[in-house]
Amino acid sequence: MITIEKLKKFKESEDKVEFKKGEGGNISYDGGVKTKPSDRRRCILGYVTALCNELGGYLVIGMTDNYPHEVVGTSQNLNSIGELEANIYRDTDIRTEICELFEGDKRVLVIKVPPRPTGKVFKFEDVALMRVGEELKPMSDEVYLKIINEQEPDFSGQICEGLLISDLDEKAISILKDKYALKQNNPNFRTLSNEQLLSDLDLSKQGKLTNASLILLGKKKVLNDKLPQASVMIEYRNSESQIPFDNRIAFSEPFFIMIEELWNTINLRNGSFPIQDGAYIFNIPFFNEEVIRESINNAITHRDYRKTSEIVIKQFPQRLDIINAGGFPSGVNLENLLKTPSTPRNRLLADVLQKTGIVERSGQGVDKIFYNTLVEGKAEPDYSKSDYFQVNLKLSAVIEDRAFALFIVAVQEELPETEKLSVLEVITLNLIKRGTTKYELDSEIVSKLLDKKLIEKRGKTNAIYY
Repeated sequence: MITIEKLKKFKESEDKVEFKKGEGGNISYDGGVKTKPSDRRRCILGYVTALCNELGGYLVIGMTDNYPHEVVGTSQNLNSIGELEANIYRDTDIRTEICELFEGDKRVLVIKVPPRPTGKVFKFEDVALMRVGEELKPMSDEVYLKIINEQEPDFSGQICEGLLISDLDEKAISILKDKYALKQNNPNFRTLSNEQLLSDLDLSKQGKLTNASLILLGKKKVLNDKLPQASVMIEYRNSESQIPFDNRIAFSEPFFIMIEELWNTINLRNGSFPIQDGAYIFNIPFFNEEVIRESINNAITHRDYRKTSEIVIKQFPQRLDIINAGGFPSGVNLENLLKTPSTPRNRLLADVLQKTGIVERSGQGVDKIFYNTLVEGKAEPDYSKSDYFQVNLKLSAVIEDRAFALFIVAVQEELPETEKLSVLEVITLNLIKRGTTKYELDSEIVSKLLDKKLIEKRGKTNAIYY
C-alpha cells in the first residue's frame, strides 16, 4: 500500500513516479486551452498515458518534485476523485486507481497507473508519449517498434522456483490422470509415476516444475503462498443494482479440484424455466452447465497471472458475470471474437486442459458459449465491458424468446449432421430476428441461410431485408 513516507523517498525515473505541486488544483485534465502540443500534453491525461507506456507508475499531485519530496497539499479534484477516475477511463481506456493521502491537513492526490498490456501503446491526442527528463515527448520509432513487436511470455510454461512434487495435491493428480486416460483412450496413463506424468505433459522441465503444474495441481496452502491471484471468488447478490455482496466464497484449490466445486456452488442457486412444446414440457436452466464451465475455463486459461487480482464471479438471481485480469489474448477483440483463433496467453496450461478434454481447441470454447446460450432463447453473451486490462463476460439467465429457442431445436433436429447450424448462423438468425439491416449482416452466412430456406428475402435493392 502506498504511503506518503514511501512517496517522499521515491525517485521519479527509478520508481516511475511523476510529482506535481498543483497547490491550487490547477493541473489541467486534458490540456485545456493551450495550443502548443508540448504544453497540451503536460496534463493529467498526458502523464497517465506516458506512465502506462512505461509499464505503470504514479502521478502524485500535492508534493514537490525535488528530492526528498515535501508535502504542499492540493485541492485538485477535491470531492470528485470518482468522477476523475471514470473520466480517465472514458478518455484513455486506462483503468487507474485514485486515492487521497493526508499529512496533517495537507491533501495529496495519488493516481496509480497500471502497466500497458504486452504489445500495446497508448496515445494522447494521437501521439504515443514517453517521459524524457521533465518533458513528455513523442515516443521514438525505436521504442514504438520494440513495443508493438513484443510477444507475450507463456507464464504457465515458466519455472516455479522452489515448487516440489510434494507440494502437489495427490487427488488433483489422480483426477488429471483419469481425465487424460479417458480423453486419449489410454488407460495405461493412470499407472505412470507422478514424475513421469509431469514430464510427459511438460509440466516439469529438467526436473523443475512449471507454473502450470502449480495452477493445475498445487496444494491449497502452496497456491496461496506462491500464486494467491490464482484464486476464484464467487460473490452473491440478490439484485443487479446491489453493490455490497450478500456472501463471498474464495476458492484456492488446484484447478482439477476447484472446477467441480465452482460449478456445484453456482448450481446451488440455479433454477429453471419450464418451456412447453405442444404436449411436452421441458426445463431450461437459468445457468447452462456447459456455458458456465466453458466460461470459467476460458477465464482461468487466458487470464494474465502477472496481475495480482483474482477471477471474480458475480452471481445474481438471473445474471452471472465473470471478470478476469488481462484483456483478450493476442489477436482477439470484440469484433473478431468468434472468427479469429487466438494465441493462448498460457499455452502450456491450455495444452494440458485440451489433452484432458477440459477445454476445446482454440476459439471453439467461445463458440460453444454463444451457441448454447442463443439456442436457449437467451440474450447473446455480453463481452462489451471488456477492455485492455480485463475480460468481463455477462451471461443472462432470462429467456427472451421461447419461440426462437424451439425454432432452433426443431431446425437442428431436421438438418443432416453435415448441415447443422453453426454458431455464426445461429447468431445471424438472432440478428435478423431483431431487425438488423442487411448492411450489418455477413453476406456469406445470409446466403447459406437462404439456401437452407430458413430466411426469406423481402424488398428490392436498398430496401432489401430478411
